[in-house]
Amino acid sequence: MANRVPDRADFVTFGVRELPAAGRTPYCELVSNSFDLYALSEEHDAIRAAVRDVCDAKVAPNAGDVDELAEFPKASYDALKASDFHAPHIPEQYGGAGADALATVIVIEEVARACASSSLIPAVNKLGSLPLLLSGSEEVKQAYLPPVAAGDAMFSYCLSEPEAGSDAASMKTRAVADGDGYVLNGVKRWITNAGESEYYTVFAVTEPDARSRGISAFVVEKSDAGVSFGAPEKKLGIKGSPTREVYFDNVRIPASRLIGDPGTGFATAMATLDHTRVTIAAQALGIAQGALDYALGYVQERKQFGKAIAEFQGLQFMLADMGMKLEAARQLTYAAAARSERNDPNLTYFGAAAKCFASDTAMAITTDAVQLLGGYGYTHDYPVERMMRDAKITQIYEGTNQVQRIVMARQLLKGLA
Repeated sequence: MANRVPDRADFVTFGVRELPAAGRTPYCELVSNSFDLYALSEEHDAIRAAVRDVCDAKVAPNAGDVDELAEFPKASYDALKASDFHAPHIPEQYGGAGADALATVIVIEEVARACASSSLIPAVNKLGSLPLLLSGSEEVKQAYLPPVAAGDAMFSYCLSEPEAGSDAASMKTRAVADGDGYVLNGVKRWITNAGESEYYTVFAVTEPDARSRGISAFVVEKSDAGVSFGAPEKKLGIKGSPTREVYFDNVRIPASRLIGDPGTGFATAMATLDHTRVTIAAQALGIAQGALDYALGYVQERKQFGKAIAEFQGLQFMLADMGMKLEAARQLTYAAAARSERNDPNLTYFGAAAKCFASDTAMAITTDAVQLLGGYGYTHDYPVERMMRDAKITQIYEGTNQVQRIVMARQLLKGLA
């Protein structure tokens, strides 16, 4: 079973009130099995095995060059697309694989284990398209989700601006009503996969005096007149995932591309992040797992003083701590994924906690992996230095870990944790 390539039926989410397909377990029971008994279902294990096979064969071999050349990982995208792992979260009714939140986490985790830049393909496709799933009309879903499911387009998420990072509600991008549509002007910064994606969920002010309640969300197409992109940022890590500014110069958007009602965009943005912070936790898990795996192999091969350095107790203590922290982060992330699937009231807390803890853990584990390899770990000839650089961004994007701690504290004080 572990080596079986899953079909689309394996991704189906069964609701609490739905009858299971023949021979299958309702998803509510899968969640119970996964998080009460702490064991993944056979379907989730099969998905992990299938993704790992694809990534070991077609993603990991390109990871070093993707980083070195700072090029979008087209070969990885093609491999993920061929296996339905490029946007697994999109429901079947829109042509997608219909993966539940835990399955999507597993996909992102396994891709990140091989190549962090490539893991941003499924992660950002979910980030960019989830506002449509949460708040969009059926018309906008039918127009934009099937091309992403088919692998003909990617979706990016445009919230941050030069002067609006953690304080996203202070954004300056404007969308002014004009006839049967809107005219969009402004700039968005730190946009992942900008220029590669065909579609963009863009948040803009439609009522300037209403602050967060005056922000609306729109779908913007790369081909829309007035859309342009800045030069790729020169980054510490995830170099294969382009990060650019996106410029909007009198971009005319039909009202049919509104995501939800006018003025609801900020609420949609925050609800989206509650879910997708779990996917950043998954990315962090994968990066950390890749570093630990490589370090474990190295310390058993490297010899000093006549024996493998894995035999030295000081290094064994480091390895034990790395493994312990990683498993704690994984359990928290999977628990958060279950809450994301159910849309539990405490998802805000668990999403922030998973993202914060897993990313801090990834930074610690990759740093220790470099230490375990000594001077070799500091060179480009070995992958752990890349993993260490890649891990850093997980502490920053989709809300810095300082912001996550504010979010968690507020949820605790409200009794919502």
